Amino acid sequence: MQTPSSPDSQPRNPLHGLTLEFIVTALVAHYGWPGLAERIPVRCFASDPSIASSLKFLRKTPWARDKLESLYLFMLRELRRSGAAR
Repeated sequence: MQTPSSPDSQPRNPLHGLTLEFIVTALVAHYGWPGLAERIPVRCFASDPSIASSLKFLRKTPWARDKLESLYLFMLRELRRSGAAR
C-alpha cells in the first residue's frame, strides 16, 4: 500500500511535485507579465509584478491559484500540440 506522500502516488497528475514558484516562473517565461495579467486579471500581475508578490497573493487566494494552475495546464497542452504539429 502506498502512502499519499510517495512519489508515484499521483502518476497522472501533471501538477504533482511542482512548486507554485515553478508554475509562476514558467507562465511568466511563456506569456510575460502583460500576457499573464491579461489572462488572469489580478493586480499582482499587472501593477509592479514580481514573483515574490505573486506568490504571496496566490498562497492566500485559492480561486486565483486555481486559475493559475488551469492556465499552466492549458499552456502545457498548447506546447504539446505545437510540438506534435511540427
